[in-house]
Amino acid sequence: MALLVLVATLVLNTALHAAAQPADFLSIDCGLEANYSGYKDANTGIAYVSDEPYVDSGENHRIAADQESRWGDTNLRTLRSFPSGVRNCYTLPTRAGTRYLVRLSFVHGNYDGGGGWSTLSFDLYLGVDRWATVDKDYAHEAVFVAWASWAPVCLINTGSGTPFVSVVELRPLDGALYPSVMANQSTARYVRCSIGDNNKFITRYPGDQFDRFWWQLGYSSPTWKNLSTVSAITQDSIYTVPLTIIQTAVEAVGNNTMLNITWQDQTPRGRGLKFFMYIADFQNSQLRQFNVSFNDVEPYQYSPPYLTTGVLYNSGWSIATDGNYNISLVPTAASKLPPMINALEIYTLISHDSPTTFPVDFETIMAIKLEYGIKKNWMGDPCFPEKFAWEGVKCSNSSSNTARIISLDLSNSNLHGDISNNFTLLTALEYLNLSCNQLNGPVPDSLRKNNTGSFIFSFNSDGNMCNKPIIVPSPPGKRSNRAATLAILIVVPATVIVVLVLVFLIWRQKRNSNYSTEDPTRDRSNQLENSLEKSQNHGDVLQIVENRQFTYIELEKVTNKFENHIGQGGFGPVYYGCLEDNTEVAVKMRSELSSHGLDEFFAEVQNLTKVHHRNLVSLIGYCWERDHLALVYEYMAQGSICDRLRGNNGASETLNWRTRVRVMVEAAQGLDYLHKGCSLPIIHRDVKTSNILLGKNLQAKIADFGLSKTYLSETQTHISVTPAGTAGYIDPEYYQTGRLTESSDVYSFGIVLLEIATGEPPIISGQGHIVQRVKNKIVAGDISLIADAQLDGAYDVSSMWKVVDTALQCTVDVVAQRPTMATVVAQLKKSLALEESREDSGFMGSTSTVSDNTFSTSRFGPSAR
Repeated sequence: MALLVLVATLVLNTALHAAAQPADFLSIDCGLEANYSGYKDANTGIAYVSDEPYVDSGENHRIAADQESRWGDTNLRTLRSFPSGVRNCYTLPTRAGTRYLVRLSFVHGNYDGGGGWSTLSFDLYLGVDRWATVDKDYAHEAVFVAWASWAPVCLINTGSGTPFVSVVELRPLDGALYPSVMANQSTARYVRCSIGDNNKFITRYPGDQFDRFWWQLGYSSPTWKNLSTVSAITQDSIYTVPLTIIQTAVEAVGNNTMLNITWQDQTPRGRGLKFFMYIADFQNSQLRQFNVSFNDVEPYQYSPPYLTTGVLYNSGWSIATDGNYNISLVPTAASKLPPMINALEIYTLISHDSPTTFPVDFETIMAIKLEYGIKKNWMGDPCFPEKFAWEGVKCSNSSSNTARIISLDLSNSNLHGDISNNFTLLTALEYLNLSCNQLNGPVPDSLRKNNTGSFIFSFNSDGNMCNKPIIVPSPPGKRSNRAATLAILIVVPATVIVVLVLVFLIWRQKRNSNYSTEDPTRDRSNQLENSLEKSQNHGDVLQIVENRQFTYIELEKVTNKFENHIGQGGFGPVYYGCLEDNTEVAVKMRSELSSHGLDEFFAEVQNLTKVHHRNLVSLIGYCWERDHLALVYEYMAQGSICDRLRGNNGASETLNWRTRVRVMVEAAQGLDYLHKGCSLPIIHRDVKTSNILLGKNLQAKIADFGLSKTYLSETQTHISVTPAGTAGYIDPEYYQTGRLTESSDVYSFGIVLLEIATGEPPIISGQGHIVQRVKNKIVAGDISLIADAQLDGAYDVSSMWKVVDTALQCTVDVVAQRPTMATVVAQLKKSLALEESREDSGFMGSTSTVSDNTFSTSRFGPSAR
């Protein structure tokens, strides 16, 4: 069996001129002195900087003098070692939701006089998740989606020598690259190589715009011969390969000869492998066709595209428990040319099993660290693993795979200056101790007012900042949201204590009085009656509304006495109607049993009067009489998306995949307009499939603005409001905190995308929520297990995966990790383009239902654009 060997030489014979690097590359020369301003690499033009701002521990070293001649690159001659502590981490700046490639390079160079690697090994962690074991390796790479503004990369001492690192590099990736890498799924590079002879040991930037390392394959076979071309080759934006690499290939020496790539490796044993074979043909005169299989699994028949990069990949994670791997390309009887291959990538899965710190809390504690220059052992994730939790930081029990910081003890930390407003962003904080520091100034108002009754404040007035805090007890009868004490010790006048206590007690008394006047048993009809009597301000607003005001008698005429009932919602029944000019309308009448009151009615009228967009339903008019409330809309002849997915209201024909993605693009555009196109952002609060309606030409429009909320100013970041919406679609963060943001709509839209892909409702009794159901199925790596069975396999696999990936990004628990609706629109347009390409070309290789003699591309599928 031939052995797949990757050349581990560190001489970057790129034969490329230096180029100006992208501004967002971060390249760290570990061990470079802090007072050294950095330098540009002569071959690549990449600027390298010292690692001092990114790590708080370790020692600088230089490789042995007799080793320097072996390493042509300046950045490989210095390193940082970590002889102290079990975990030592670099903290890298990132943008939440962006995909990154991170690479660590290692050259021991006998820096310690100990003879080199010998038995040295240690582990790498990406955040809280184990990434790899470093054991005589030159470089490790991972691809991940940033979950916060910082990404910790940690070296773990496993008892087999002192960890060290030579270079740390961070590269942002194009949004379309590696769509299988999601917020809950990262990958580590196992193999990336050029298989054709391109006369380079390693190709990197500027040959690869993302600065990925492409090694030359370490062996050849007498049954192979090299191919090359100078012709331009069209690249796929999702799976792009450097031009100099894709212009070379190997093919079998004869038409009847198979092409095998085999190797044996125990390292990834039992872990899933995802591989990508890149193939671009250089001729167009004869048929080249072959069967491709991995580890003798049923083959997939393939003909590579001409001067276009084709990709064969397994959608899932393949496992060979015996460590033996084999890729076979076998010519078919009809083929006139032998099999060929240009390049290969293989990745292993980085399991995201460990909980993390809530990203906003992580970012806030990092901001506090930087603001005060805190010198504690604060590295990696603040809360996890628990044995490495930051000194003075205590966290809540992990829920939804994240934990909140609930206690922060910064006493005796040599803090100077004002009390930072950053402390107010730790919204789960129950205890804060700032004693025995040199702080001054007032307590920030937002911190003092945050969750009044939950925090207990204390002040010293004798000038001794290390005295025991004076505890001001919570007033009797007040139920606290947290059983905790917030102790902030600063020097303030004693009178402040009296004033604060008096103000607090007066506020308490008034609040309790207000609570006692509420009667939860009041009848809804009485609430409406009372609100009508007190709504002169609403009436004033309606006088300037441009929409038509109908009388109840007019509505009877328009609907032929409410003859044609076409739907039912939370507001009430919906009837078909026709105006005098033959305009078709839908009339929504408020039911006496409706939970929607006058506030929802006016929200709908006012917001739909202010907004005008092709993907938002138009409000034609309203009726407001003492006993009748009604809304009159444009008629959407094809019902709702929910109807088409479930077969409701006589909708017997489901939507094909191309139409589903298109209407999602349109709906996303409507939602993006609400968030960014209005003078002040509008949050819908009730995005769901039954509120996305379809017109005659299946144009999608968002409807039902009864729960929508509008920002009051351009600087407002959220709205504090009692949670409302529809079960299964409500953002968990909003539901728990009452903090409503545009990301709350993004979460709901993500649920809609999962419905579109699966055909299933958000909640199925006994089977849980749709997000968890999809995540459980993703593990198998078979998209056909996720996709709606009604589609019968008629979809492009990459298109389906992109929608599912986008949906899962929208529904992550952490608000900061969710994309904006503008980003969602862009991703869905890419998904639509993939499906349109499949339909327009007639290429059906992407279908997940295949004949007996082909390999299901939901497990192993082509992507050729």
